[in-house]
Amino acid sequence: MQIKLGFDIAYTAPQPTPMVIMLSIHPSRRHDIIGTETIVAEPDVPIHYYNDTFGNICGRLLAPAGGVMLRGNALVRDSGLPDVIAEDAQQIPIEQLPDDVIVYLMASRYCETDKLVDLAWSLFGSTKPGWPRVMAICQYVHDRITFGYEHAHHMKSAFDAHEQRSGVCRDFAHLALTLCRCMGIPARYCTGYMGDIGIPPEPMPMDFSGWFEAYLSGQWYTFDARHVVPRIGRILMATGRDAADVALSTSFGRMNLAKFFVVSDEVTAT
Repeated sequence: MQIKLGFDIAYTAPQPTPMVIMLSIHPSRRHDIIGTETIVAEPDVPIHYYNDTFGNICGRLLAPAGGVMLRGNALVRDSGLPDVIAEDAQQIPIEQLPDDVIVYLMASRYCETDKLVDLAWSLFGSTKPGWPRVMAICQYVHDRITFGYEHAHHMKSAFDAHEQRSGVCRDFAHLALTLCRCMGIPARYCTGYMGDIGIPPEPMPMDFSGWFEAYLSGQWYTFDARHVVPRIGRILMATGRDAADVALSTSFGRMNLAKFFVVSDEVTAT
């Protein structure tokens, strides 16, 4: 399967404004890119790329006064297979976890484990550790939260989403991964493309998606508390402790979003 990806994102700015963008396909999927991934800025300003501490690809640029348009496109090869199901995947005792995984058990900006640990143990303490426990958490979050773009707020945390019972995909992911951490399961936030591939088209506009990964049996597995069922065609862009680590753009000055368009479509044979 081949998937066509792209975006047009525009910002206005009253004065020259430094930015960091995280719009590139993740290094783990670079070998799947057919040709090259293209990201350009209009006006044509240079973009300097580097890898952050989580291994994501970041770009630095200086948006000129007036603003900047960012355009990207890529053609990506994908297996066409749904997310892996590994019902026998085991929860690893904390003392046996690799050093670089421990950070994904700790509280982070949007994931307040201290506020949710008692709830987590009351709900999931009797569930079977490992894959069944993560799936029980996903189902709880799926049933607890109502999805809607009108519920989006950049300051909403996992605890807020649980109390308000509404949110967008990042809120489903934040709450589920926080509950996993409370239960001693390392979990990290993921962002990327996920189009309506293998399912009926959804009426809502395409957006970048948020999901999470849990560390079981020595590897990271994909989970999605918003959809619960395995999906086809996820293209990872970045991972981190939560959405604060993988923001699509960070501006060091006042900027306003003027346009946001994303595409992720299967390329059909002609």
